[in-house]
Amino acid sequence: MKTALITGASRGLGRALARDLARDGWHLVIDARDPTALAAAADDISSGGSSGGTGGNDGGNVRAIAGDVTDPAHRADLVRAVEGGLDLLVNNASTLGPTPMYRLAALPVTDLADTFATNVLAPLALIQDVLPSLRERRGAILNITSDAAVENYETWGGYGSSKAALEQLSNVLAAEEPDVAVWWADPGEMNTDMLRAAGEDADSAPPPEEAAAALRRLVTDRLPSGRYRASALAGAQ
Repeated sequence: MKTALITGASRGLGRALARDLARDGWHLVIDARDPTALAAAADDISSGGSSGGTGGNDGGNVRAIAGDVTDPAHRADLVRAVEGGLDLLVNNASTLGPTPMYRLAALPVTDLADTFATNVLAPLALIQDVLPSLRERRGAILNITSDAAVENYETWGGYGSSKAALEQLSNVLAAEEPDVAVWWADPGEMNTDMLRAAGEDADSAPPPEEAAAALRRLVTDRLPSGRYRASALAGAQ
C-alpha cells in the first residue's frame, strides 16, 4: 500500500485531495493545527466523504496528527508516522499572513517572516526529512502554490512572494532530485475559508474538489516534474 503525507488536510484542497487518495487505496498521514477539525476531517476521509464514518483519528487508513508544521517537534512526529516508507509528500499547509492583507509599503516584516516560515521553510524542512524515503521508493512531492506567485495582485505581495519562493525551491529541487517527481501546482480560485479571509468572493469560486480531482492526475499518471495549473490538467483529461 502506498503512503502519502498531506499537510493542511482538515479542510479545503488538502481534505479533498486526501479523500480522493483514500478512495484510491492510499494510506494517509494528515495534519492541521486544529485537532477538532482534523479529527472530523479524518472521519470524513476514511468514510469516503459519506455519512457514517468510522470515527476517531485513525479510522480506516487515515492517521491524523495535529500540530503546526513550523514546529520541529511536530514535524518529527510526522516523520515518525511514515517511517515505514513514503511515496508522496503534499505540502499544502499555508497561511495568508495578517488579514486584512497589507500593501507592501505597510507590511510588517515580522509578519512576512512568519508567512515564509509556514509557506517556505516548513515545506523545505519536511522535504529534507523525508527525501531518503522518497528517493528509495521513487516517490513524489506536490507543493501547492498559487497564481499570486506570478501575478501582481495588490495586497497579495507577502503571500505571493512566499509562494514564488516555494516555486523556485521546487524548480531547483526537481533538477537536483531526478529520481523524485517534483510538482508545484496552482489550484486556482476555490471556495475556501482562506479565499474568504482574503476578502475575495469565495462563494462564486469552484469547490476545492474540482482542483483536487485535477491534481490527482499528477499522482495517477506520474507526470514529469514541473509547474502545473489545475485548470489545464482538468482541460487535458
